[in-house]
Amino acid sequence: MFSNSRRLPRLVSAIVVCQLAGIVGSVFTVSSIPTWYAGLEKPFFAPPNWLFAPVWLSLYTLMGVSLYLVWSRGVDDRSVRAALSVFGIQLVLNALWSVLFFGLRSPLLGLIEIAALWIAIVATIVLFYRVSRAAGLLLVPYIAWVTIAAALNGFIWSLNP
Repeated sequence: MFSNSRRLPRLVSAIVVCQLAGIVGSVFTVSSIPTWYAGLEKPFFAPPNWLFAPVWLSLYTLMGVSLYLVWSRGVDDRSVRAALSVFGIQLVLNALWSVLFFGLRSPLLGLIEIAALWIAIVATIVLFYRVSRAAGLLLVPYIAWVTIAAALNGFIWSLNP
């Protein structure tokens, strides 16, 4: 467990790491939203574009808090190391989706990748929950949003041959 003087910097670090994944993804997303993405046919349940930024900002913050809760249990514990490793994989997959979907403008590659991301998030939730119930539960909104994103991605792929 971290001492009191080390808790806040580590919490901030965990949140920043997660927000950085969002920043990497946004590099590929921002320029494509008003151009390529705007021209795609989308299903009826597609959220308005303005909603994505605040939702992702919130989700990356929750992910950071969740990461901190597991990290604070100490990296000497094998279950913590495993959970953190899987978290790292899902975070890379999270950023990679934007590169594939928006950067390469490939709904098919995005769909394949988001399936892997979804599995990695579920694995992260399970491993985090075993270390800290709160940490696992904090990731539930994330898997819910990625489930919607996966459905949206699939419909975009099918509607835009």
